[in-house]
Amino acid sequence: MTEPSARAAGSDGADAPPRQPPPLAGIRVVDYTHFLAGPYLSRCLAALGADVIKVERPPDGDAGRRHPYFVGGQSGYFLQQNMGKRGLAVDVKDPRGKALLQRLVDSADVFVENYRPGALDKLGFGYEALSARNPRLVYCSVSAYGHTGPDSHRAGFGLIAEAKSGIMAMVGSPGETPPLLRIALGDMYTGIHGVASVCAALLARVGSGRGQHIDLALYDCLVSMHEYAVQCYTLSGGTEIPRQTGHDLPDSTLYGVFSARDGHLVIAAQVDAAWKRLAALVGDAAFAADARFHHAAGRNAHREEILPVVRDWVGARTVTECLQALEAIDVPCAKVQRIDEVLADPQILARGMVVEQQHPVLGPVRLPNLPFHFSECDTTQTMPAPLLGQHNRDVAASLGYDAAQIEAMIADGVLHAEALPDGTRADDP
Repeated sequence: MTEPSARAAGSDGADAPPRQPPPLAGIRVVDYTHFLAGPYLSRCLAALGADVIKVERPPDGDAGRRHPYFVGGQSGYFLQQNMGKRGLAVDVKDPRGKALLQRLVDSADVFVENYRPGALDKLGFGYEALSARNPRLVYCSVSAYGHTGPDSHRAGFGLIAEAKSGIMAMVGSPGETPPLLRIALGDMYTGIHGVASVCAALLARVGSGRGQHIDLALYDCLVSMHEYAVQCYTLSGGTEIPRQTGHDLPDSTLYGVFSARDGHLVIAAQVDAAWKRLAALVGDAAFAADARFHHAAGRNAHREEILPVVRDWVGARTVTECLQALEAIDVPCAKVQRIDEVLADPQILARGMVVEQQHPVLGPVRLPNLPFHFSECDTTQTMPAPLLGQHNRDVAASLGYDAAQIEAMIADGVLHAEALPDGTRADDP
């Protein structure tokens, strides 16, 4: 694993510049989220230096804790999306718990939630109520459809947004049922938009002195992600609708996935110069010299002549043989890697994209890092995700509660913590 100093200073770690605090040092975030989009958003804020307090409801906490992969009773899903946060488990239906959370929000700069619109209004933690108490609060809401529009009341997950956005209709082979994307595109993309929006709102607050409500929808974010389909449809007067194309892009010949003798690789030779080099490699002299293929429109028009030649060349070789030949002529290409190959990739390791943490129950765990690289500070998060209620005492004490008040709330179940294998509580001193 790359050491933090090397990640911050450059590939060799030499001549590191003076260190700075992380960009969001001094910012307090109340994380009232569950599952993925919200937790990923606040995980990023924690990596950027914010003090993120993960607030969960007893007795089970974030539903993400019950999502696989499991080991030792802990969810890897939860560990990944909640690293770097402190954990508070409080019953907000008890007046003492509600008052504690209100006091916490009063001390905060940011509040992040991803419940169905209106759900937190009923608990007294909607934007209007909290901003009235703390006008400087940046309140970020993440939901399936947003807080306005005819579908705002509907529940949804990333899968729903992926289906409705038009993205799912374009993947897979023609005529087949569209496949699941197998990565949470809607959640993660919305989460990182939340990071940008929160940072922008904090910057705006410097001048205005006031926070504001950020309303993010998974559906909106995925529709905004279309780099081609929307303009293709609108600029064609509604005659062009991108559809499933299988393993390549008909409008970007040659750009796609090809099968070798022992696996698969991708080739990106859609640029004229790269195509000419590829054509000389895979075909005979006549194929390489065919002027019809020397520009994008011609390649797209005659793709059924081009693809079999490339497929035959790739199919007669191993992945390694193909990559070596393609790289020798500077044609962009890559093996289609499994996750075990990704985690062993020297490039990923050199970039510090796998972080090892010491978990209080599991011991050492290895998880994906975030792709932030700053020249003068390190954002690698070495603090693991909190156990349920792990920091109850610390958070309550920081808000001015004395030991007797804290112990009374623990005894009455207002502050909850998970039981550990050794019989202690996660929040025991």
